[in-house]
Amino acid sequence: MNPQKSFAHYLGLVFRKELLDALRDRRTLMRTLLPMLFMGPLMIFALSAFIGSLEERAEKRELLIENIAAAPSLQNYLERQGYTIKAPPADYEEQLRKTRLLEAVVRVPADFEAKLQAAEQPVLQIVSDSGNQRAEISARQATRVLQGFERERVSLTLMLRGITPDLLKPLEVDDINLAGQQARGAQLTAMIPMLIIMAVLMGALTAALDSTAGERERGSLEPLLMNPVPGFALVGGKWAAVALLGVAVALAAIFSFVPSQLLIRNDELKAMFQFGVGEALRSWLLLLPLSASCAAMLMAMAIRTKTFKEAQASAGLLVSLFGLTPLIALLNPGGEQGWYLWVPGLAQTTLMNMVIKGDPLLWSKVAPSLAVSALLTLASLALVVRSMKQAVAR
Repeated sequence: MNPQKSFAHYLGLVFRKELLDALRDRRTLMRTLLPMLFMGPLMIFALSAFIGSLEERAEKRELLIENIAAAPSLQNYLERQGYTIKAPPADYEEQLRKTRLLEAVVRVPADFEAKLQAAEQPVLQIVSDSGNQRAEISARQATRVLQGFERERVSLTLMLRGITPDLLKPLEVDDINLAGQQARGAQLTAMIPMLIIMAVLMGALTAALDSTAGERERGSLEPLLMNPVPGFALVGGKWAAVALLGVAVALAAIFSFVPSQLLIRNDELKAMFQFGVGEALRSWLLLLPLSASCAAMLMAMAIRTKTFKEAQASAGLLVSLFGLTPLIALLNPGGEQGWYLWVPGLAQTTLMNMVIKGDPLLWSKVAPSLAVSALLTLASLALVVRSMKQAVAR
Protein backbone atom coordinates (compact mmCIF):
# COMPACT_ATOMS: atom_id res chain seq x y z
CA MET A 1 0.00 0.00 0.00
CA ASN A 2 1.24 3.45 -0.87
CA PRO A 3 2.27 5.19 2.44
CA GLN A 4 1.03 8.56 1.24
CA LYS A 5 -2.39 7.17 0.34
CA SER A 6 -2.48 5.32 3.65
CA PHE A 7 -1.73 8.50 5.58
CA ALA A 8 -4.36 10.49 3.66
CA HIS A 9 -6.88 7.67 4.12
CA TYR A 10 -6.42 7.57 7.88
CA LEU A 11 -6.43 11.34 8.07
CA GLY A 12 -9.74 11.47 6.23
CA LEU A 13 -11.29 8.77 8.44
CA VAL A 14 -10.36 10.55 11.67
CA PHE A 15 -11.47 13.88 10.25
CA ARG A 16 -14.91 12.55 9.31
CA LYS A 17 -15.29 10.80 12.65
CA GLU A 18 -14.42 13.93 14.68
CA LEU A 19 -16.58 16.18 12.52
CA LEU A 20 -19.61 13.89 12.83
CA ASP A 21 -19.12 13.67 16.59
CA ALA A 22 -19.06 17.45 16.85
CA LEU A 23 -22.13 17.88 14.63
CA ARG A 24 -24.11 15.27 16.59
CA ASP A 25 -23.91 17.48 19.66
CA ARG A 26 -26.41 19.89 18.15
CA ARG A 27 -27.29 21.58 21.41
CA THR A 28 -23.71 22.65 22.08
CA LEU A 29 -23.25 23.59 18.43
CA MET A 30 -26.31 25.84 18.47
CA ARG A 31 -25.21 27.46 21.72
CA THR A 32 -21.96 28.37 20.01
CA LEU A 33 -23.33 29.33 16.62
CA LEU A 34 -26.45 31.34 17.47
CA PRO A 35 -24.71 34.02 19.58
CA MET A 36 -22.21 34.51 16.75
CA LEU A 37 -25.02 34.85 14.19
CA PHE A 38 -26.86 37.47 16.25
CA MET A 39 -23.67 39.29 17.23
CA GLY A 40 -23.57 41.43 14.08
CA PRO A 41 -27.25 42.46 14.05
CA LEU A 42 -27.23 43.26 17.76
CA MET A 43 -24.09 45.40 17.50
CA ILE A 44 -25.37 47.28 14.44
CA PHE A 45 -28.82 47.78 15.95
CA ALA A 46 -27.39 49.07 19.24
CA LEU A 47 -25.01 51.44 17.44
CA SER A 48 -27.72 52.73 15.13
CA ALA A 49 -30.19 53.19 18.00
CA PHE A 50 -27.62 55.07 20.08
CA ILE A 51 -26.65 57.46 17.30
CA GLY A 52 -30.29 57.84 16.31
CA SER A 53 -31.26 58.85 19.84
CA LEU A 54 -28.45 61.43 19.91
CA GLU A 55 -29.58 62.90 16.60
CA GLU A 56 -33.20 62.96 17.75
CA ARG A 57 -32.24 64.89 20.86
CA ALA A 58 -30.06 67.27 18.82
CA GLU A 59 -32.94 67.99 16.46
CA LYS A 60 -35.19 68.91 19.38
CA ARG A 61 -32.75 71.73 20.27
CA GLU A 62 -33.66 71.74 23.94
CA LEU A 63 -31.54 73.07 26.81
CA LEU A 64 -32.06 72.65 30.54
CA ILE A 65 -31.21 75.96 32.20
CA GLU A 66 -31.58 76.82 35.86
CA ASN A 67 -32.55 80.44 36.63
CA ILE A 68 -32.86 81.59 33.00
CA ALA A 69 -34.87 84.57 34.25
CA ALA A 70 -31.59 86.11 35.43
CA ALA A 71 -30.21 86.11 31.86
CA PRO A 72 -32.72 87.70 29.44
CA SER A 73 -29.99 88.43 26.87
CA LEU A 74 -28.95 84.77 26.85
CA GLN A 75 -32.58 83.70 26.59
CA ASN A 76 -33.07 86.00 23.62
CA TYR A 77 -30.02 84.57 21.86
CA LEU A 78 -31.05 80.95 22.42
CA GLU A 79 -34.57 81.55 21.20
CA ARG A 80 -33.22 83.22 18.07
CA GLN A 81 -31.15 80.08 17.48
CA GLY A 82 -34.29 77.96 17.69
CA TYR A 83 -33.64 76.44 21.11
CA THR A 84 -36.36 75.58 23.59
CA ILE A 85 -35.45 76.39 27.18
CA LYS A 86 -36.70 74.12 29.94
CA ALA A 87 -36.29 74.23 33.69
CA PRO A 88 -34.39 71.28 35.16
CA PRO A 89 -35.86 69.10 37.94
CA ALA A 90 -35.12 70.21 41.48
CA ASP A 91 -32.89 67.20 42.19
CA TYR A 92 -31.08 67.29 38.86
CA GLU A 93 -27.65 66.69 40.40
CA GLU A 94 -28.80 63.42 41.97
CA GLN A 95 -30.52 62.38 38.76
CA LEU A 96 -27.38 63.06 36.74
CA ARG A 97 -25.31 60.90 39.11
CA LYS A 98 -27.79 58.03 38.83
CA THR A 99 -28.13 58.50 35.01
CA ARG A 100 -31.86 59.14 35.31
CA LEU A 101 -31.34 62.55 33.72
CA LEU A 102 -29.54 62.36 30.38
CA GLU A 103 -29.03 66.07 29.68
CA ALA A 104 -26.57 68.52 31.17
CA VAL A 105 -27.88 71.53 33.08
CA VAL A 106 -26.70 75.11 32.58
CA ARG A 107 -26.61 77.00 35.87
CA VAL A 108 -27.08 80.81 35.60
CA PRO A 109 -25.96 83.02 38.52
CA ALA A 110 -28.40 85.60 39.90
CA ASP A 111 -26.12 88.52 38.96
CA PHE A 112 -25.50 87.33 35.40
CA GLU A 113 -27.03 90.29 33.60
CA ALA A 114 -25.54 92.89 35.92
CA LYS A 115 -22.01 91.50 35.52
CA LEU A 116 -22.47 91.19 31.77
CA GLN A 117 -23.39 94.86 31.47
CA ALA A 118 -20.43 95.83 33.68
CA ALA A 119 -18.03 93.65 31.62
CA GLU A 120 -17.14 91.60 34.70
CA GLN A 121 -17.38 88.17 33.05
CA PRO A 122 -20.21 86.28 34.77
CA VAL A 123 -19.64 82.55 35.20
CA LEU A 124 -22.04 80.06 33.60
CA GLN A 125 -21.76 76.53 35.00
CA ILE A 126 -22.52 73.43 32.96
CA VAL A 127 -23.42 70.63 35.38
CA SER A 128 -22.83 67.09 34.13
CA ASP A 129 -21.40 63.76 35.25
CA SER A 130 -18.50 62.02 33.48
CA GLY A 131 -20.10 58.66 34.27
CA ASN A 132 -23.24 59.71 32.41
CA GLN A 133 -22.20 59.43 28.76
CA ARG A 134 -25.27 61.02 27.22
CA ALA A 135 -25.17 63.91 29.65
CA GLU A 136 -21.53 64.45 28.70
CA ILE A 137 -22.52 64.67 25.04
CA SER A 138 -25.27 67.14 25.98
CA ALA A 139 -22.70 69.19 27.93
CA ARG A 140 -20.51 69.52 24.84
CA GLN A 141 -23.52 70.70 22.84
CA ALA A 142 -24.37 73.28 25.51
CA THR A 143 -20.74 74.48 25.50
CA ARG A 144 -20.84 75.10 21.75
CA VAL A 145 -24.10 77.05 22.04
CA LEU A 146 -22.79 79.24 24.87
CA GLN A 147 -19.59 79.91 22.94
CA GLY A 148 -21.76 81.18 20.10
CA PHE A 149 -23.45 83.59 22.53
CA GLU A 150 -20.01 84.70 23.74
CA ARG A 151 -18.80 85.42 20.20
CA GLU A 152 -21.92 87.41 19.43
CA ARG A 153 -21.48 89.57 22.56
CA VAL A 154 -17.85 90.25 21.69
CA SER A 155 -18.75 91.23 18.13
CA LEU A 156 -21.53 93.58 19.27
CA THR A 157 -19.29 95.24 21.87
CA LEU A 158 -16.53 95.85 19.34
CA MET A 159 -18.89 97.23 16.72
CA LEU A 160 -20.40 99.66 19.25
CA ARG A 161 -16.88 101.00 19.78
CA GLY A 162 -16.24 101.29 16.05
CA ILE A 163 -13.87 98.31 15.92
CA THR A 164 -14.31 95.55 13.37
CA PRO A 165 -14.62 92.05 14.94
CA ASP A 166 -12.31 90.72 12.22
CA LEU A 167 -9.37 92.06 14.25
CA LEU A 168 -9.94 89.18 16.64
CA LYS A 169 -9.58 86.73 13.76
CA PRO A 170 -6.23 87.40 12.11
CA LEU A 171 -6.48 84.11 10.23
CA GLU A 172 -8.91 81.37 9.28
CA VAL A 173 -8.27 77.67 9.72
CA ASP A 174 -9.82 75.08 7.40
CA ASP A 175 -9.82 71.39 8.29
CA ILE A 176 -8.96 69.08 5.39
CA ASN A 177 -9.71 65.43 6.09
CA LEU A 178 -7.68 63.17 3.80
CA ALA A 179 -9.43 60.01 4.98
CA GLY A 180 -11.93 58.52 2.60
CA GLN A 181 -15.44 57.62 3.62
CA GLN A 182 -14.45 53.99 4.18
CA ALA A 183 -11.52 54.98 6.43
CA ARG A 184 -13.76 57.28 8.49
CA GLY A 185 -16.25 54.46 8.85
CA ALA A 186 -13.49 52.21 10.20
CA GLN A 187 -13.82 54.07 13.50
CA LEU A 188 -17.31 52.58 13.79
CA THR A 189 -16.26 49.08 12.75
CA ALA A 190 -13.20 48.86 15.03
CA MET A 191 -14.94 46.29 17.24
CA ILE A 192 -15.62 43.86 14.38
CA PRO A 193 -12.15 42.18 14.30
CA MET A 194 -12.15 41.62 18.05
CA LEU A 195 -15.62 40.04 18.00
CA ILE A 196 -14.75 37.82 15.06
CA ILE A 197 -11.55 36.56 16.70
CA MET A 198 -13.64 35.60 19.72
CA ALA A 199 -15.94 33.71 17.34
CA VAL A 200 -12.95 31.69 16.06
CA LEU A 201 -11.96 30.79 19.61
CA MET A 202 -15.47 29.86 20.72
CA GLY A 203 -16.09 27.83 17.58
CA ALA A 204 -12.97 25.70 18.10
CA LEU A 205 -13.04 25.54 21.90
CA THR A 206 -15.62 22.85 22.61
CA ALA A 207 -14.50 20.53 19.80
CA ALA A 208 -10.83 20.85 20.79
CA LEU A 209 -11.53 19.99 24.41
CA ASP A 210 -13.94 17.17 23.60
CA SER A 211 -11.59 15.47 21.11
CA THR A 212 -8.74 15.37 23.64
CA ALA A 213 -9.60 15.79 27.32
CA GLY A 214 -13.20 14.69 26.72
CA GLU A 215 -12.17 11.41 25.11
CA ARG A 216 -9.59 10.83 27.84
CA GLU A 217 -12.25 11.33 30.52
CA ARG A 218 -14.70 9.02 28.75
CA GLY A 219 -12.00 6.37 28.37
CA SER A 220 -12.24 6.29 24.57
CA LEU A 221 -8.88 7.90 23.83
CA GLU A 222 -6.66 4.92 24.76
CA PRO A 223 -8.58 2.37 22.59
CA LEU A 224 -8.42 4.86 19.70
CA LEU A 225 -4.65 5.15 20.10
CA MET A 226 -4.27 1.36 19.97
CA ASN A 227 -5.43 1.34 16.32
CA PRO A 228 -2.66 1.12 13.67
CA VAL A 229 -3.03 4.75 12.66
CA PRO A 230 0.01 7.04 12.20
CA GLY A 231 0.24 9.57 15.03
CA PHE A 232 0.20 12.60 12.81
CA ALA A 233 -2.75 11.23 10.82
CA LEU A 234 -4.76 10.77 14.00
CA VAL A 235 -3.89 14.17 15.41
CA GLY A 236 -4.14 15.84 12.01
CA GLY A 237 -7.67 14.53 11.49
CA LYS A 238 -8.79 15.75 14.89
CA TRP A 239 -7.12 19.11 14.33
CA ALA A 240 -8.65 19.57 10.87
CA ALA A 241 -12.15 19.00 12.26
CA VAL A 242 -11.60 21.44 15.14
CA ALA A 243 -10.12 24.09 12.83
CA LEU A 244 -12.99 23.67 10.37
CA LEU A 245 -15.56 24.34 13.09
CA GLY A 246 -13.69 27.46 14.17
CA VAL A 247 -13.55 28.66 10.57
CA ALA A 248 -17.26 27.92 10.03
CA VAL A 249 -18.37 29.84 13.13
CA ALA A 250 -16.10 32.74 12.14
CA LEU A 251 -17.64 32.72 8.66
CA ALA A 252 -21.13 32.94 10.12
CA ALA A 253 -20.08 35.75 12.47
CA ILE A 254 -18.38 37.77 9.73
CA PHE A 255 -21.19 37.53 7.20
CA SER A 256 -23.80 38.36 9.85
CA PHE A 257 -22.51 41.93 9.66
CA VAL A 258 -23.33 42.23 5.93
CA PRO A 259 -27.16 42.03 6.06
CA SER A 260 -27.13 43.71 9.48
CA GLN A 261 -26.41 47.02 7.77
CA LEU A 262 -30.06 47.08 6.69
CA LEU A 263 -30.88 47.85 10.33
CA ILE A 264 -29.02 51.18 10.20
CA ARG A 265 -31.53 54.03 10.25
CA ASN A 266 -29.12 56.93 9.86
CA ASP A 267 -28.17 57.71 6.24
CA GLU A 268 -24.77 59.18 7.10
CA LEU A 269 -23.91 56.19 9.28
CA LYS A 270 -25.10 53.83 6.56
CA ALA A 271 -22.80 55.54 4.05
CA MET A 272 -19.82 55.31 6.41
CA PHE A 273 -20.41 51.71 7.51
CA GLN A 274 -19.09 49.94 4.42
CA PHE A 275 -18.54 46.27 5.21
CA GLY A 276 -19.67 44.36 2.18
CA VAL A 277 -19.19 40.83 0.88
CA GLY A 278 -15.69 41.61 -0.39
CA GLU A 279 -14.49 42.94 2.96
CA ALA A 280 -16.14 40.02 4.76
CA LEU A 281 -14.50 37.42 2.50
CA ARG A 282 -11.02 38.97 2.81
CA SER A 283 -11.39 39.18 6.58
CA TRP A 284 -12.40 35.52 6.72
CA LEU A 285 -9.39 34.45 4.64
CA LEU A 286 -7.10 36.35 7.00
CA LEU A 287 -8.53 34.33 9.88
CA LEU A 288 -7.75 30.90 8.40
CA PRO A 289 -4.16 30.75 9.76
CA LEU A 290 -5.33 31.97 13.18
CA SER A 291 -8.07 29.35 13.28
CA ALA A 292 -5.52 26.63 12.48
CA SER A 293 -3.12 27.73 15.21
CA CYS A 294 -5.88 28.28 17.80
CA ALA A 295 -7.26 24.79 17.20
CA ALA A 296 -3.81 23.22 17.58
CA MET A 297 -2.93 25.21 20.72
CA LEU A 298 -6.27 24.42 22.38
CA MET A 299 -5.72 20.73 21.71
CA ALA A 300 -2.15 20.94 23.05
CA MET A 301 -3.36 22.51 26.29
CA ALA A 302 -6.27 20.08 26.69
CA ILE A 303 -4.31 16.89 26.03
CA ARG A 304 -2.11 17.61 29.06
CA THR A 305 -5.10 17.61 31.41
CA LYS A 306 -6.95 14.69 32.97
CA THR A 307 -10.52 15.99 33.07
CA PHE A 308 -12.76 18.12 30.88
CA LYS A 309 -13.16 20.75 33.62
CA GLU A 310 -9.41 21.04 34.02
CA ALA A 311 -9.09 21.45 30.27
CA GLN A 312 -11.71 24.22 30.32
CA ALA A 313 -9.76 26.11 32.97
CA SER A 314 -6.51 25.78 31.01
CA ALA A 315 -8.12 26.78 27.73
CA GLY A 316 -9.70 29.80 29.43
CA LEU A 317 -6.22 31.31 29.78
CA LEU A 318 -5.61 30.99 26.04
CA VAL A 319 -9.05 32.36 25.16
CA SER A 320 -8.52 35.35 27.44
CA LEU A 321 -5.08 36.01 25.98
CA PHE A 322 -6.26 35.89 22.36
CA GLY A 323 -9.44 37.77 23.20
CA LEU A 324 -7.70 40.64 25.01
CA THR A 325 -4.70 41.02 22.70
CA PRO A 326 -6.73 42.89 20.02
CA LEU A 327 -7.51 45.54 22.65
CA ILE A 328 -3.99 46.88 22.05
CA ALA A 329 -5.04 47.97 18.56
CA LEU A 330 -8.46 49.12 19.75
CA LEU A 331 -7.00 51.37 22.46
CA ASN A 332 -4.31 52.72 20.15
CA PRO A 333 -6.14 53.53 16.89
CA GLY A 334 -3.86 54.64 14.11
CA GLY A 335 -0.73 53.80 16.10
CA GLU A 336 0.01 50.40 14.55
CA GLN A 337 3.55 49.18 15.08
CA GLY A 338 5.52 46.70 13.00
CA TRP A 339 5.59 44.14 15.79
CA TYR A 340 1.79 43.97 15.78
CA LEU A 341 2.02 41.75 12.69
CA TRP A 342 4.00 39.12 14.61
CA VAL A 343 1.53 38.73 17.50
CA PRO A 344 -1.31 36.19 16.97
CA GLY A 345 -4.69 37.85 17.29
CA LEU A 346 -3.23 41.34 17.15
CA ALA A 347 -1.87 40.68 13.65
CA GLN A 348 -5.26 39.57 12.37
CA THR A 349 -6.91 42.58 14.01
CA THR A 350 -4.43 44.92 12.29
CA LEU A 351 -4.91 43.25 8.91
CA MET A 352 -8.70 43.24 9.17
CA ASN A 353 -8.65 46.92 10.07
CA MET A 354 -6.66 47.52 6.89
CA VAL A 355 -9.36 45.69 4.93
CA ILE A 356 -12.11 47.74 6.56
CA LYS A 357 -10.25 50.99 5.81
CA GLY A 358 -9.79 49.98 2.18
CA ASP A 359 -5.97 49.85 2.42
CA PRO A 360 -4.13 47.39 0.13
CA LEU A 361 -2.97 44.13 1.70
CA LEU A 362 0.70 43.74 0.88
CA TRP A 363 2.42 40.35 1.09
CA SER A 364 4.98 41.85 3.48
CA LYS A 365 2.12 42.60 5.88
CA VAL A 366 0.45 39.19 5.65
CA ALA A 367 3.58 37.00 5.67
CA PRO A 368 4.52 37.46 9.37
CA SER A 369 1.13 36.26 10.62
CA LEU A 370 1.26 33.26 8.27
CA ALA A 371 4.74 32.30 9.46
CA VAL A 372 3.88 32.63 13.16
CA SER A 373 0.59 30.71 12.74
CA ALA A 374 2.34 27.90 10.86
CA LEU A 375 5.05 27.63 13.50
CA LEU A 376 2.55 27.57 16.37
CA THR A 377 0.39 25.02 14.57
CA LEU A 378 3.23 22.60 13.87
CA ALA A 379 4.71 22.94 17.36
CA SER A 380 1.34 22.39 19.03
CA LEU A 381 0.47 19.38 16.88
CA ALA A 382 3.87 17.85 17.60
CA LEU A 383 3.19 18.30 21.31
CA VAL A 384 -0.20 16.58 20.95
CA VAL A 385 1.38 13.65 19.08
CA ARG A 386 4.04 13.30 21.75
CA SER A 387 1.49 13.42 24.56
CA MET A 388 -0.63 10.75 22.87
CA LYS A 389 2.41 8.49 22.44
CA GLN A 390 3.17 8.88 26.12
CA ALA A 391 -0.43 7.94 26.93
CA VAL A 392 -0.06 4.69 24.93
CA ALA A 393 3.27 3.94 26.61
CA ARG A 394 1.65 4.12 30.03
